[in-house]
Amino acid sequence: MADQFEVIVVGAGLMGSAAARHLAEMGVDVALVGPGEPTDKSSHDGVFASHYDQARITRKLDADAGWAKIAAAAIERYRALEQRSGIRFFEEAGSLIAGPQSGAAAEFLHDVRAVGTAQAVGFESLAGEALSGRFPFFAFPDGIEALFEASQAGWLNPRAHIRAQIALAEAQGAKHHRAEVARVEEQAGHAAVHCADGTVLRADRVVIACGGFSKSQALLPQPIPLTVYARTISFFEIDAEEAARLAAMPSLIYDAPAPGLHIYVLPPVAYPDGTIRIKLGGDPVDVELHGTAEIKEWFRSGGSPEVSAQLAEALQTLMPDLRYRAISHDSCVTAFTPTGKPLIYPQTDRIVALTGGNGVGAKCADELGRLGAMVATGQGIPTNLYGADFRP
Repeated sequence: MADQFEVIVVGAGLMGSAAARHLAEMGVDVALVGPGEPTDKSSHDGVFASHYDQARITRKLDADAGWAKIAAAAIERYRALEQRSGIRFFEEAGSLIAGPQSGAAAEFLHDVRAVGTAQAVGFESLAGEALSGRFPFFAFPDGIEALFEASQAGWLNPRAHIRAQIALAEAQGAKHHRAEVARVEEQAGHAAVHCADGTVLRADRVVIACGGFSKSQALLPQPIPLTVYARTISFFEIDAEEAARLAAMPSLIYDAPAPGLHIYVLPPVAYPDGTIRIKLGGDPVDVELHGTAEIKEWFRSGGSPEVSAQLAEALQTLMPDLRYRAISHDSCVTAFTPTGKPLIYPQTDRIVALTGGNGVGAKCADELGRLGAMVATGQGIPTNLYGADFRP
């Protein structure tokens, strides 16, 4: 493998793999650097990623107009990516966003509806008997309305999404070096990427797309305003018969009437170990992680049993007829920015930051990667494209 490139992308996750593909298809000599998934999270001492999962909600509807546009741009390319790579990652199960019809909590659904209408996203508004009749497995309380997006919405498999991106990038000549990056430094005429396996790669420019680990002082030359939160996800294991009963279940985002209860639920999904699981998340309290050591320790911990119990209670209230075999939980993190937008900007002439999913970035990864590729090649992002310049 050569050690000199035009651009090196550090971080082989959702955004980084997408950036590498777009760069390769632009004709750029690019390398993607990042380790594979650890075999045992509890004893792993290296970096982690939040894409170690089988399902993430995807939809165009959003309360934020900018994120809705970014999502739409990415989603429009899903099927072409699948066809070209031969790797399926998108399930068009539909997406349901539900919340109170009135009161202060109704603002969320009002904003989602307004953005969806303005951007001509196709959706149905359901309430009362129309809602319970359409989705009888959910027991919403009175006063709940839901917006159902049937087309180009549902869930994506983040692992498969990354495999598709890397396969297409390599088909265009990109190199993938499977190693953790220890540090990045600018030298005379280039930037050097020092890998934990002793390899040193050099490039004219380097893109840092390492999620919460982008906060590492060894990667970016300037501090990045990124707040990383600990997240717990819960899983309800079900059998094939129950999965068949729930075959019409969409992905769900539910802003419940109870204070602080904002959860997401995925429909039944098959996992590599042969189980079928319903996944949900929505921590009631944000717990910030400071520094990479705390982030690693959180990933190793497997999440909070207390938060998992709260999530389990919420799901059993929402789906009282659910038949399940077991409940488990795991850990991940989300990275938020002060602006609520992603950070995609050059910190120096040679090093570009690409991070900040703000809890909604997975489905948008292909477009975020494209924007990162634009910045890495000196094109910049037109401020009128998404109403932001993606700087701190």
